[in-house]
Amino acid sequence: MRKESGCIRWVSWIVAVAALFFLGFIVGWFAKPTNQNNAGKSVSSQYLREFLEEMQPDQIREHLRKFTRLPHLAGTEQNLKYAEQVKTEWQEFGLDSVELVPYDVLLSYPNQSQPNYISIIDALGHEVFNTSLAEPVPEGYEGVADIVPPYNAYSPKGQPEGDLVYVNYGTIGDFFQLQREMGINVTGKIVIVRYGKIFRGNKVKNAILAGAKGIIMFSDPADSCAVGVQPYPDGWNLPGGGVQRGNVLNLNGAGDPLTPGYPAKEYTYRRSIDDGVGLPGIPVHPIGYHDAVHLLKSMAGPIPPNNWKGALNVSYRIGPGFTDEFKDRKVRMNIHTNNQVTRIYNVIGRIRGALEPDRYVILGGHRDAWVFGGIDPMSGAAVVHETVRSAGRMLSKGWRPRRTIIFASWDAEEFGLLGSTEWAEDNAKLLQERAVAYINADSAIEGMYTLRVDCTPSLHTLVYDLTKQITSPEEGEEGVSLYESWHKKDNWTNERDAPRISKLGSGSDFESYFIRLGIAAGRARYTKNRKTERYSNYPVYHSVYETFEVVENFYDPSFRRLRAVAQVRGGLVFLLADSQLLPLDANEYALSLRKFAHSIAQIAQKHPDAMAIYEVSFTSLFSAVDNFTLASREFHERLGNIDTADPLQVRVMNDQLMYLERAFIDPLGLPGRPFYRHVIFAPSSHNKYAGESFPGIYDALFDIENSADPEEAWKEVKRQISIAAFTVQAAAMTLTPPA
Repeated sequence: MRKESGCIRWVSWIVAVAALFFLGFIVGWFAKPTNQNNAGKSVSSQYLREFLEEMQPDQIREHLRKFTRLPHLAGTEQNLKYAEQVKTEWQEFGLDSVELVPYDVLLSYPNQSQPNYISIIDALGHEVFNTSLAEPVPEGYEGVADIVPPYNAYSPKGQPEGDLVYVNYGTIGDFFQLQREMGINVTGKIVIVRYGKIFRGNKVKNAILAGAKGIIMFSDPADSCAVGVQPYPDGWNLPGGGVQRGNVLNLNGAGDPLTPGYPAKEYTYRRSIDDGVGLPGIPVHPIGYHDAVHLLKSMAGPIPPNNWKGALNVSYRIGPGFTDEFKDRKVRMNIHTNNQVTRIYNVIGRIRGALEPDRYVILGGHRDAWVFGGIDPMSGAAVVHETVRSAGRMLSKGWRPRRTIIFASWDAEEFGLLGSTEWAEDNAKLLQERAVAYINADSAIEGMYTLRVDCTPSLHTLVYDLTKQITSPEEGEEGVSLYESWHKKDNWTNERDAPRISKLGSGSDFESYFIRLGIAAGRARYTKNRKTERYSNYPVYHSVYETFEVVENFYDPSFRRLRAVAQVRGGLVFLLADSQLLPLDANEYALSLRKFAHSIAQIAQKHPDAMAIYEVSFTSLFSAVDNFTLASREFHERLGNIDTADPLQVRVMNDQLMYLERAFIDPLGLPGRPFYRHVIFAPSSHNKYAGESFPGIYDALFDIENSADPEEAWKEVKRQISIAAFTVQAAAMTLTPPA
């Protein structure tokens, strides 16, 4: 009996303890803070404000000054010294790790003993005019060594002679107009074109396809000078002796021409230099507009259409050749550029994430410059430097981001985005699995008017939300947000009541991350008024006059515009790295897909008869977009209802957002461009700088009315529509519940 009584007491004790435990659990459950996530957001918002306020104009000024004192072309000793300085200072700022990462890539330099130039020769071959061998050095830089003379990197050697033909900007449309409407054939001729409108490498490609044996590019005042502005140093216009340098590759995302698709390490198999990817087949050389006058003033042939005329005091006659008085004269190119494998160095710094160290947010911009790089790239590099310094200060206060942040100072961007592409190839497997987003940090200022943002649609909402928290840098706009200032100056008129955001093209280091690997990407910079300021880029682009002083004296004397850009770029990185739920918006992608699908269909519908004959329909694409729109809407409804205290639920939803951009990647790539794999966005085949939506369909439709085989051409259109429809539908499926 006593034994039974003891058992009863023991059981009663267990029941009582269990009841108390259960009661405590219930009380604890209902007493837990319901605003736990809001509290986390409040702390994060406070850190964001401190981070943005830490960025200082005077610090950016100092960074820009110290990194623009000397020329630092990729592959040179000075650019390596700057890399080592960046590494040292990033370590001092407090990053967890910083390293130099080398690659051996094909670069291109002028021959120091045989300079490049253009000459006019008489019937006996004597030179009667030669273009300048160098730009006049700006005041204050007279004693500086190692200023590379103007040249177009990767031009083959050669001394072609021939009649000159003027072809406006050298676009594919200009060459079509020259041949089809004017009846002028450039086969065996040397062509001269204006810089502007399209990437210079596309001009060279167009000239080669037209049969030219050489191409000269010049900066016309109509495209390189703002109205009412003096030439540098009295203003920010390009002087007549100023010349735009630049590469003329057609890599289409391949990276190093000798190791396409693979990192250019010591052990990597290399093609022969003659077999490199994207190398031009004819000599190329740039000149200033003072020299261009001597080549153009005696041209023969018809007077061109008005839209082919620039701002020089010449007739812009097309040629071929010179007027009767000089008909025996020819143009000769003297090009002796050497291509050589050279070591380059990226600087890679990291802040390890506290909770999700295997998720990466990347801020990357290049360091190499054609000469001093006052705007391109060092205005952007100074902004990155200040972002790193500010992040280091936050670390010292106890902050650490949820996810890992990677900072990159790329090398050899000017030679075809080589440093960033080689690192992307080297780390492709990791990046495809772990990269959340890539924020580009090239030139931070190209004008004095307002903000410019180009990004993937999923970043639109984040950009708008962030810019509402940043103050406008403009005088007279105290208390006005950057968003309000930007909205007032560049509204997205016909489509929505919001500031304009553009598509990503190429021409900068985001290319391999976005278009090859499918990582969400964006870029921001201060820009000109694109409605009224018609000149290309900014006037002193890639010339010796791109100095620290052109920024300090003209573009941003207070350095507040550069600070605003730093806050936008840094703020994007901060929020992508530190927000519990990734601030990516699939609904914005749905809106963009619908707009782009209708736009590409409208291009096709310019050929209604052919569409009927070949039974071309966009129904499947529109249906896929509808499905994506529904999937994105339902996804965000679920996202708003998840238990944010459950790390597994948070991770699952975040991964669906992170991998959305990857869903638009076709592993086979675009036709003829295997390293451009994004089905929704890619650079135009006819202008690397411009982004096209549904590029596969767009390229298939381009000039289709002049196709030699219309049936095959329209079959390719149908094939590309099916690829696009499948890809959008597959992307929609990635947004559905995982089980």
